[in-house]
Amino acid sequence: VLCVCLFFYVNHCMHYFTICLSLLGLCECFNIDVKRPRIFSGPEDALFGFSVLQHENNGEKSILVGAPWDGPQNNKKGDIYKCIVGDEINSNCSKVNLGENAFQNVSRNFKNSHLGMTLTPAASDGFLACAPLWSQECGTSLFSTGICASVTNDMEPKDIIAPTAQRCTTYMDIVIVLDGSNSIYPWYEVQNFLSNILSKFHISPEQMQVGVLQYGEISVHEWSLRDYQTTQDVVEAAKNISRQEGRETRTAYAIQMACTEAFSPDRGAREGATKVMIVVTDGESHDGEELPESLAECEKRNITRYAIAVLGHYSRRQQDPETFINEIKYIASDPDEKYFFNVTDEAALNDIVDALGNRIFSLEGTLGYNESAFLMEMSQIGFSTHILDDGILFGMVGAYDWEGGVLMESKEGQLKPSREAFEKEFPLELKNHAAYLGYTVSSVVVGNYRRLYVAGAPRFKHKGKVILFDLTPEGDVIITQALNGEQIGSYFGSEVCVVDVDQDGKTDILLIAAPMFLGAGNKETGKVYVYCLDKDGFVTNGTLHSQKKEQDARFGYAMAVAPDLNHDGFADLLVGAPLEDDHQGALYIYHGDEYYIIPQYKQRIPGSSLSAGLQYFGRSLSALLDLDGDELLDLAVGAQGTAVLLKSRSIVQINVSLSFQPHSINVIQKNCHRAGRDSACLNATVCFLALSRSPGSYGTYFGKVSFNQKAMLDDRKILARALFDSNSQRQTLMGVIVCVGQTMCYPLPFHVSDTADYIRPISFTLHFKINDTESSPVLDEGWPTTFKKSIPFFKDCGEDDVCVTDLVLQAHMDISGTRQQPYVIRSPRRRLAVEVQLQNQLENAYNTSLTLHYSKNLHFSSLSIREDAQFKIECTALSSNSHSCNVSYPVFHSQSRVNFMLEFEFSCMSLISKVQMKLVATSDSNLNRYEVHPTRTVSEGTGPEFHTHFRVGESKPYRLIGLYFLKKSESS
Repeated sequence: VLCVCLFFYVNHCMHYFTICLSLLGLCECFNIDVKRPRIFSGPEDALFGFSVLQHENNGEKSILVGAPWDGPQNNKKGDIYKCIVGDEINSNCSKVNLGENAFQNVSRNFKNSHLGMTLTPAASDGFLACAPLWSQECGTSLFSTGICASVTNDMEPKDIIAPTAQRCTTYMDIVIVLDGSNSIYPWYEVQNFLSNILSKFHISPEQMQVGVLQYGEISVHEWSLRDYQTTQDVVEAAKNISRQEGRETRTAYAIQMACTEAFSPDRGAREGATKVMIVVTDGESHDGEELPESLAECEKRNITRYAIAVLGHYSRRQQDPETFINEIKYIASDPDEKYFFNVTDEAALNDIVDALGNRIFSLEGTLGYNESAFLMEMSQIGFSTHILDDGILFGMVGAYDWEGGVLMESKEGQLKPSREAFEKEFPLELKNHAAYLGYTVSSVVVGNYRRLYVAGAPRFKHKGKVILFDLTPEGDVIITQALNGEQIGSYFGSEVCVVDVDQDGKTDILLIAAPMFLGAGNKETGKVYVYCLDKDGFVTNGTLHSQKKEQDARFGYAMAVAPDLNHDGFADLLVGAPLEDDHQGALYIYHGDEYYIIPQYKQRIPGSSLSAGLQYFGRSLSALLDLDGDELLDLAVGAQGTAVLLKSRSIVQINVSLSFQPHSINVIQKNCHRAGRDSACLNATVCFLALSRSPGSYGTYFGKVSFNQKAMLDDRKILARALFDSNSQRQTLMGVIVCVGQTMCYPLPFHVSDTADYIRPISFTLHFKINDTESSPVLDEGWPTTFKKSIPFFKDCGEDDVCVTDLVLQAHMDISGTRQQPYVIRSPRRRLAVEVQLQNQLENAYNTSLTLHYSKNLHFSSLSIREDAQFKIECTALSSNSHSCNVSYPVFHSQSRVNFMLEFEFSCMSLISKVQMKLVATSDSNLNRYEVHPTRTVSEGTGPEFHTHFRVGESKPYRLIGLYFLKKSESS
């Protein structure tokens, strides 16, 4: 059984020379070249290899590699590396600096965004690169809403996509209208207040902008909204403000100027920003009659007004401030208790800094910073993406308090289902369980080419769930099916893969990974669940597993469809297991067939076989393009600090034909002379025809296949009956080059000399093995590498070429005697003669022999042919009392008869009272032997019916089974 198994694997993997090579065949090799991988290296601490994407631009082939932790220790902003697939075996990779190019106009703060966690090919041109941890600073909070960039093939950013990014509650344009007249004193207290309140503000292009207008008799823009973009810069500018001075306080004019000029786009006002005015003054305005008009302008422009009355001037002069306070309340927005402040003097301004800041931050329409519930603030757009013809489906893994969700972005707008839309499968009472819906997203095409969307939630009830659903134009969700995990912590649904096996536009298989599934020994072996589509939806159809070994593997961590690796017209599957072999990782390749995935993997590629020290091989996968120019699909596989390019190889079928001239071996009439002996010479013609299953050069007339072939004669015989003319050996080796689509033939002459076995044909066996070079193809899976044909001996035995002989042997001694009258040997008589006649009454008899057995009182003396000298008989001694004689070697023809005399001498060394002699004539012509033994079971189909006579004795009991006896009558 062991030999049979080894022979199967030897043929499968085309290694046949040694048992060692045969065992290497157990690595399930096929048409992915593992001997010549292309290794691209990058910064390991940047998680180079976290994602990979095959890329082409104007004929330049490359692999894009995500390095989401690229950057200094305090800013892992991430980036993309471009690794050009050139002529060099291992090429360097260059950083694209995509973050700086794509997002420079979006956010001044691109800190710890981890760009490159997701790379997705676009529907047509370019790709989508995402930074799911891109965050917005809103006050003291950091919201990871995520961001993606649509990038063209030439690395130019096309669109920025951040559908869940929200304007911060601190997205405000604030203008401080500051009284700088002579009456306000001391000025440094005003500067302190200004510095303190400004330090409370979160100033940036995405949050607050502050401008200052100082007035007295005239109004002056100290700085505009756009002038300073950090809190530090604004505070520094406030320390350098000088008092304008003036005898009058023209507050109405200053407010009018602030409304119309300071809040204008020319000075940096932003559309959509909350407009806030803070008026600080210490006295009644000299143009109070114009206040109604100025305030009306503010109301028209939706400017919220805080008004601060500084009573120091009135206190120092012991004047009644009531009129002044009423004017300031009039300036402030309603209600007064929220928007009006008064302080005893300039020094007391610092006492209201915190209160003023809190009131500004709690303006109507904003969320407080202590709000515990998150809607879209932590959605992490770009964690998972799925490109559609008319848009992009995003997973929002962190939305709704990490319950998760999905979002559709298209030209028609956004579809953003609410938390309640998924309530059917994700009850609201489980809202704090963090299901992570949207951890992975995809879509399937079912009957009538209807598209359903797929989203995984690997933490739902700790076992995981995957839902299939439809989205209406209004954003309503219709869940059609839910598939649930079976093991706690397995992360069922963390990766899904949709396969259209027969490539007819409809989904055949849905694969759902549970990479942390615990197997034997509580190891994270991982498992992939297979679901087939039927009329009622997707039904379970088994699972896929890694090799049977007790180890961590995380099989299914990454999955990808390969359109057609083995060129059979069906899509194939790649599965990564990055923790196998002590975290070195492995890649599994499965072939598709009609409507399903063949559950036994066809090739397993361990990372350790590609490069020493490779870690986490199989963490990311891409199989979209031909990268080396041979028109065959290639694979890109990510590992820790490495991206690996694995090339596909062409698949060929080699047809072998073998013919002989002449068609049989005639040893009766030998036609040549070899090694000093008469021989039968023949010529074998071997023809090879190579056909390709692959596209590209090996599918054309010019493709060539180079291989070595070994021809052997009588491979199962210990002693060869035939030898090749070229080397006088039973085997010959030679190299062969065949053009695809053309038949190539060559001769292999050989000869047959004398042999004792003329009945069994001589076998002619061919082994071939394709040379393993960088451009060589591989033999089709299961295609034979051994071709065997037999050439018979010419026997002249009729149409059936089966020789049926009938040897008749007769013998007579020249002495005779009985017990009563024995023959007495006397000294003059020293010899005994036996007259023998051997006749062949039927067809030719080959290797006819006569065996002589005689008693010890005889010595064999001679053999002489009586009549026709055309027969030749040669005898050799088998022992002191037996001889074997070849009769008319090699063939004793039909109807032939030979008479000969045997002479024996009496031996005086052995005195025996009687002479015994046994003669047996046999030939090799009849291959079928029918024998009856006392303990032999006769099987069915033993051959033609035969008749025999035997005597049943009673010396010991024995059983006869399956024999039928016909008793002869006494008269017969």
